[in-house]
Amino acid sequence: MTETIRNVLFIMCDQLRWDYLSCYGHPQLETPNIDRLAARGVRFTRAYVQSPICGPSRMSFYTGRYVQSHGATWNGVPLRVGEMTLGDYLRPLGVRTALAGKTHMKADREGMARLGIDPDSVIGVRTAECGFEPFERDDGLHPDGGYDADPPYNAWLRKRGYDGPNPWDRWANAAEGEDGKILSGWYLANSDRPARVREEDSETPYMTERAMAFMAQAGDQPWCLHLSYIKPHWPYIVPAPYHALYGAGDLTPAVRSEAERRDPHPLYGAFMDHRVSRAFSRQGARETVIPAYMGLIKQIDDQLGRLFAFMEARGLMDDTLIVFTSDHGDYLGDHWLGEKELFHDCSARIPLIIADPRRAADRSRGTVSDALVEAIDLVPTFLEAFGGEAQPHRLEGRSLMPLLRGETPADWRDQVISEYDYSWREARAALGQSVAEARLFMVATARWKYVFVENMPPMLFDLANDPDELTDLGRDPAHAGVREEMAERLFRWARRHSQRTTISPAEIEAVFGKEADAGILIGYWDEEERAAERLARHAAEHAVERSAERS
Repeated sequence: MTETIRNVLFIMCDQLRWDYLSCYGHPQLETPNIDRLAARGVRFTRAYVQSPICGPSRMSFYTGRYVQSHGATWNGVPLRVGEMTLGDYLRPLGVRTALAGKTHMKADREGMARLGIDPDSVIGVRTAECGFEPFERDDGLHPDGGYDADPPYNAWLRKRGYDGPNPWDRWANAAEGEDGKILSGWYLANSDRPARVREEDSETPYMTERAMAFMAQAGDQPWCLHLSYIKPHWPYIVPAPYHALYGAGDLTPAVRSEAERRDPHPLYGAFMDHRVSRAFSRQGARETVIPAYMGLIKQIDDQLGRLFAFMEARGLMDDTLIVFTSDHGDYLGDHWLGEKELFHDCSARIPLIIADPRRAADRSRGTVSDALVEAIDLVPTFLEAFGGEAQPHRLEGRSLMPLLRGETPADWRDQVISEYDYSWREARAALGQSVAEARLFMVATARWKYVFVENMPPMLFDLANDPDELTDLGRDPAHAGVREEMAERLFRWARRHSQRTTISPAEIEAVFGKEADAGILIGYWDEEERAAERLARHAAEHAVERSAERS
């Protein structure tokens, strides 16, 4: 073990549920390499994202700020120019901050043009890439290229013999029928077929290879590498042999009840009526899709084993802080829903494993923490790991370093917050809500989860007596007092300082009460009053100095 951290490896999977790893209790899906990472560090059981959808969740991960603060409330909403991100905090410390994979970042091109920032300049690229050096960015996700018009992965596939304008869509995320017909992986009915691409050429091995290429050429400069896998996000399709590793008998039962559908909260009912929710609720859907989802996770675990062996051979495991997490979960038919977006644990709760190689973390090695943790905690954690000064006036998360040392701070948070903007969803139109009204806020404690819904009743779940969140107490008269308490928690959070980011509390304290020293004499009656005040202050400062000398 080491005394210092030289590097950070920040691994994120896309749409990975917290409970689909063997170290988190999945009975059939074995993930030995991720489990070994947990044995070297701390496994957090109550970690939550700041929004249960890719874009805003990631912007909170990268800025250390709540969605309400950074303003990128949904996929495709640009992160405004001037919002500090991970690279902005680490680069002044001499840390190369790079990306291999997905960010779902949408650049504020309008803001860049207004400020005269050249998109092709170093500053322009960093501004457009969440502050990362894009060693390789690949968001994938769409048949027309989506966020990346033609990502490097496509060019690489063509060189490997996969033809067509978009081999990502036609090879890596498609199957082949018995008659040679190409079957799109976008259709859930094709999920149980093998992808056309060779396993070694699929997305997860490719991005693992790119991460190793970065490490091999990184040199002596400390680095923070964000290895951001696209999978197990849809399209739910995986190459052989992973497509056949699991079957219907390996599925855990769906977490849902008929009672949920009888009189649902209006918004919940509208989300149950979304196409993807109806699809996951049909007979046989889970049995077709989830084995592929499990195969994608198993492939990630195997590739992490390959990556960790590479790092071990180069001594990188000895001084690299490793974080493994996800940007949100996946309903997979639980609660009669598909996708993510609402606040049940299968959507808003994430796996989080952190392995700190330093001796100071030996006390917590292999332990489990049920502390309430938020995605915004990672930036301040990385900042402290590299020896940077805390910046609480900008960063709304808290460093996890005390927890990694086995300490339990007396003032640790007793709630977590998540937000969601459903303006783009069918539910908004179905319920007749305006864009300004389509907002949700979650505040959760160790026992209660409360969801504020604009213009509608709240939702409330008792996590102690109803851990599966099957019974909504949001309209139950017996729990009016709990709802009031949770609403006050949310209101208190909403009143926090979140936009005063250009000056720290310490800087305010440094100038507090010194207006008169600058010649601003407001309210003094005469010179004698001012002279008496100055004399009294000097006497007090002298007394403090004498006390310090005696101690």
